[in-house]
Amino acid sequence: MFAIGEFARHGRVSVRMLRHYAAIGLLQPVAVDPETGYRYYQAAQLSRLNRIIALKDLGFSLQQVASILDEQVSAAELRGMLILRRAELQSQISADTARLASVEARLLSIEHEAAEPAPEVVVKRIAPVRVAELTGIADSYAPESITPVIRPLYRQLFDRLRQSGLPRCGPGIAYYRDSPASDTAVEVHAAVAIAADPQDGNDVPVLDLPEISMAATVIHHGSMDEVLPTGQALARWIDANGYRSLGYPRELSIEHSQDPGRWVTELQAPIAARHRELTIRRHPDRQETQ
Repeated sequence: MFAIGEFARHGRVSVRMLRHYAAIGLLQPVAVDPETGYRYYQAAQLSRLNRIIALKDLGFSLQQVASILDEQVSAAELRGMLILRRAELQSQISADTARLASVEARLLSIEHEAAEPAPEVVVKRIAPVRVAELTGIADSYAPESITPVIRPLYRQLFDRLRQSGLPRCGPGIAYYRDSPASDTAVEVHAAVAIAADPQDGNDVPVLDLPEISMAATVIHHGSMDEVLPTGQALARWIDANGYRSLGYPRELSIEHSQDPGRWVTELQAPIAARHRELTIRRHPDRQETQ
């Protein structure tokens, strides 16, 4: 048998933890010296201790741990619980990482409001272009929602084009539309310019993107995960120069590499001249346009 300190060392836990487990009936010592009060454990109890620690680290409460142990959970069952918990944690990590990236993008946008000069915006016509495309649905237009959808779409698109032997003749063009799925959902179109006739039998849809008769365009340098400041600077330019926006900007990939920090993308926002000034009636908690 082992004294409580020795058993704690072998189990890689604290004496305080063992005393707590004993107090709640989760792991009792096999013997207690009636004169000294010293507690003793057997090596065989390491198995139960390992299960307690594993289940607790998987996120179960100690009350739940006691119930599971009473059912004599096997090592295989513990492995299954671990696999499920790992998937949950990885999903949570991904969500938290995306949330932090969103906060970082908003902070960059706030910082750039005062620090950055007005963007170099060019108003021009965007010619029609024939593309092959795949589509998906994102929960919102936020970069952290778009990226997990559009990157797999482009991988699938390029794989299908190679398999079909359809020749690419130009850059990638991403564009977006409101989705009927929800008030915030967005249709994501991952497209690439292609030299092929629309016809049945293609492994990917081939269609003609119409011209944009007037677009406000600006160049974004870097990852599209960090496009928010550039996009909002473009929106401010549109408003300040007497135009109104007609929809989501297209994203024309000018330079693309394995390093997202070196990407160069042109945002092409469809616009029209604002024919009359808007009268704004301000209220304490809202703003209305007449």
